[in-house]
Amino acid sequence: MTKLNGWKIAWAAFLIFLTISTGARGQSFTDLLNFDGRDGAEPYLGPLIQGADGAFYGTTEIGGNALACAKVGCGTLFRITATDEFERLSLPSTNTLPESGLILATDGSFYGTTEYGGTGSCDNTEFPGCGTIIKVSPTGKLTTIYQFCSQTRCPDGASPFAPLMEGADGSLYGTTFVGGTGGRGAAFKLTLAGTLTTLYSFCTQTSCADGANPSAGLVQGSDGSFYGTTLEGGNKTCDCGIIFRIAPNGKFTIVYRFEKPNGAAPNGLTFGNDGNLYGTTYVGGDLNCGPRSSGCGTLFRMTPSGELTTLYDFESANAGPTGTLALGSDGNLYGTTGGIVNGKLLNDGTIFEIDTAGTLTTLYTFNDTAGYDPSAGLLQATSGEFYGTTLYGGDLTCNGHSGCGTIFSLDTGLAPFIALVQATGKIGGTAQILGQGFEGTTTVSFNGTSANFTVVSDTYITATVPPSATTGYVTVTTPSGVLTSNVPFHVIP
Repeated sequence: MTKLNGWKIAWAAFLIFLTISTGARGQSFTDLLNFDGRDGAEPYLGPLIQGADGAFYGTTEIGGNALACAKVGCGTLFRITATDEFERLSLPSTNTLPESGLILATDGSFYGTTEYGGTGSCDNTEFPGCGTIIKVSPTGKLTTIYQFCSQTRCPDGASPFAPLMEGADGSLYGTTFVGGTGGRGAAFKLTLAGTLTTLYSFCTQTSCADGANPSAGLVQGSDGSFYGTTLEGGNKTCDCGIIFRIAPNGKFTIVYRFEKPNGAAPNGLTFGNDGNLYGTTYVGGDLNCGPRSSGCGTLFRMTPSGELTTLYDFESANAGPTGTLALGSDGNLYGTTGGIVNGKLLNDGTIFEIDTAGTLTTLYTFNDTAGYDPSAGLLQATSGEFYGTTLYGGDLTCNGHSGCGTIFSLDTGLAPFIALVQATGKIGGTAQILGQGFEGTTTVSFNGTSANFTVVSDTYITATVPPSATTGYVTVTTPSGVLTSNVPFHVIP
């Protein structure tokens, strides 16, 4: 399918058990599934997530019911197990193009967005509606909990396609690409009951000095503030995007304005174990690279106060970083490049690892049949392996011979660990822990303090945050050994 909007063209360019060994560190790449259109096509911006059942969940932008939504399908939600069993749920025309992927919330349900659909009135004849927020129960029941542009002139935003996040208060937070009082996007808060509050409308300052068109989601710092990026706006001579902060009291601050030598069109942000923010820009950096001297992208570190350091300038061989970086259990950062810059395909995309000093290693280079343009980034599963999707490639008889995309895994030899559904909580609250081999668990500890717990299944534990718990890592003692969380659990007042 040809992407619908010009900015997407610049960004983008049944089961197969084929394992390909690659050179670095003895890792192995596995092509798990080739989408065929009926089960979905073009998994786009949202990375896979791991559910409480140990399976992986995601979305495809189109595909499914091909009789609906301009005959390309309205998109799908899918589930693939660790043993490669695949299930999909086609979306109705009332919820169209779910580009953001899903998140698992502490209430046990999945939440996501659709770019179109709903009752809002937007200037789009091919796909009506201005976007929705959906809830999917563990049994697969889909409910629309919010429809954007339900207010006159869309002050609540329109066309969300960045992943949601659950805040420490249990509400959902996210961004819309357009809408808001400035017309160029908004940041919002949504309670699980469906009440939406607009936190900030972008491009309300002269020349969009406060940023425009946020295409990535938000992350929450230990101070409770939310950090995010906009694709455009900021410096009027560059229009390269910004990094912003929204404090718990709603105060909006521009933390950094990009210029091309330091990157342009930033992707999402990730907190490292050192408390700094890490991210990539789609273009910018070395302006000798890429068509029209646009640069092939950068990888940066930024302190919460706004001091930015470029750690790596991407080159033609690994151009166009996409998606949000994944913090690995080893403390390094893992990501993908799409290989497309300003609409020109420079390569089929790569998977890379980078340490916090800026040393980058290319772990895998894609090709057509194994998929290309891994736009969504990576998930590190609690097994230690990485999982991801490609926007195109795979079965090249699908989608006009460009392929409908793939699901893949990459084993780099990292050990199993545990993941936290929500990495913050209060004393006496319930923490939810994902992993494997939990049957027979004897101890759950929060930074060394034992907690009461319940083994719900071999892949899911609930634990009560103990009275004397302090911020630190969570450990689970299983019959096969001790598993440690990949990030600290923050105890909040």
